[in-house]
Amino acid sequence: MISKVVALLDAFGPTTPELSLGDLARITGLPVSTTYRLATELVEWGGLERADRAGYRIGMRLWELGTLAPRGGALREVALPFMQDLFEATHENVHLAVRDGLEALYVDTISGHESVRTRSRRGGRLPLHATGVGKVLLAHAPPEVLAAVVDGGMRRYTPYTMVAPGHLRRALAEVRRHGVAYAREEITLGSLSVAAPVQGADGAVVAALGLVLTRGRGDLRRLAPAVRTAAISTSRALQRHARLTESS
Repeated sequence: MISKVVALLDAFGPTTPELSLGDLARITGLPVSTTYRLATELVEWGGLERADRAGYRIGMRLWELGTLAPRGGALREVALPFMQDLFEATHENVHLAVRDGLEALYVDTISGHESVRTRSRRGGRLPLHATGVGKVLLAHAPPEVLAAVVDGGMRRYTPYTMVAPGHLRRALAEVRRHGVAYAREEITLGSLSVAAPVQGADGAVVAALGLVLTRGRGDLRRLAPAVRTAAISTSRALQRHARLTESS
């Protein structure tokens, strides 16, 4: 039963925020009668809501539960002031991401009216090999994670996407050496990013903080120190938060 409910919820995504009963049955492979019964129970619980056009969408109950996730909640709370400072200094998109499996999961974003439009969104996922924050997370992940990314076949999103394993390994070594990662038009043409690692209480990299801008709006290498400073400040605040939590 749980697997059927999970399949139902997994049917929703950025490109499918609203689905009809028939769509849900088709995507999940469940009988229409089973889909209707589960969807009705989820609506009563608050996990789904009825959409305007006789369909369904994710309900607020799931959002409430999601805010309780400890890895994202405390991290967002601690990082937000430094993300806001970075945004005020640059007026470009600021992203905070963690690694979830073989993807970068965006736990928070800040954008302005003049910021370039990006693929990323809060709660969204993007590949590790083609994004600035993803490269930071991949550079500090266990070796088996990189092996899985390479073995899984790295998608080429633009002509500039780094898909050669050797080139990627060298780039990740540079990330570890210099503490900053770059992605130049690898996920979207005209979009550039620079990111730096955020370290937890034990010194391990737990997140990546990045800046995304459009080509021509700034020099990534000149912006890198500001991103690095924001990430280091977030790391120190996160470590201080952990010490206070342990002592309370």
